Amino acid sequence: MSETKREHWSKLIAEQQASGKAVRPFCRERGIGEPSFYYWRKRLRKSDTVRFALLETAPADTGSTASALELVLRNGERLRIGNGVDAATFRLVLDAVRR
Repeated sequence: MSETKREHWSKLIAEQQASGKAVRPFCRERGIGEPSFYYWRKRLRKSDTVRFALLETAPADTGSTASALELVLRNGERLRIGNGVDAATFRLVLDAVRR
């Protein structure tokens, strides 16, 4: 699989998800065939692996409400997770991000 095609479709799929639009109108607006969109979405989900990165910790900044953890997703988006989040909510967020 060509990396450029993979990146192209990953970006399109992320755009569709972020837009909140259904697949059909999104594809119609961009001139993309729905079957191609679904094919790539399925293919990328199968090949997606969870990758971990080394996290460096820094001393807590007690004067601010800084996030305890920040995840940087492949598409460049950042997910900040605060100190007070409970485990169940955290699991729901991770499940949503993995989809």
